[in-house]
Amino acid sequence: MRVLVVDDEKNLLRAIEAGLEAEGFAVDTATNGVDGLWLARENEYAVIVLDIMLPGMSGYRICEQLRADENWTPVIMLTAKDGDLDQVEALDTGADDYLTKPFSFQVLLARLRALIRRGGGERPTLLTIGDLTLDPASRRVTRGGVPIELTTREFSVLQFLAARPGEVRSKKDVLGGVWDFDFEGDPNIVEVYIRTLRNKVDRPFGRASIETVRGAGYRLVADV
Repeated sequence: MRVLVVDDEKNLLRAIEAGLEAEGFAVDTATNGVDGLWLARENEYAVIVLDIMLPGMSGYRICEQLRADENWTPVIMLTAKDGDLDQVEALDTGADDYLTKPFSFQVLLARLRALIRRGGGERPTLLTIGDLTLDPASRRVTRGGVPIELTTREFSVLQFLAARPGEVRSKKDVLGGVWDFDFEGDPNIVEVYIRTLRNKVDRPFGRASIETVRGAGYRLVADV
């Protein structure tokens, strides 16, 4: 099976390449993001090993672009970072797994084999409510075909409502689904995001699809 490894640490790259070839894999390599994206687009791979911090283009952007191209080759991210936000961003941009440096080659190998067994995932289903469309894979939103720019958190709130159109979701539900149930900040943050979403998703298009149900919560309906 053919594997693509993209990492600018040449010693590590060669070590991974040698280890994978010893295990019977065919290995292509790149040391920068631009070349890595080109290879990923031009060839078929069983799995892609992708460093996050790369010259030319980050691993985040490579993965995001591949998913936007509807390329669902499994991706495992490698990084020296170990913060939760880095892991979240890696997964949110379409990565399938995440491994922090330094790591054991045997652990990397086991995870690669697991991803290969799983295979490339199918494109996530588009969420369509009236003329509003959300693409969970590329995290893009359109209204009547017109693109709408949302932040990651704004998209997550809208996606949470869109997953169950017409169903009332309480503020607690939204906090638990988008933030977490241990969120200790101001719960009114939900109202702030709802207001922002209305200003981006509804009002410019003369819509009122994000409804407030007094005393209960919010729901997303098809308003056309």
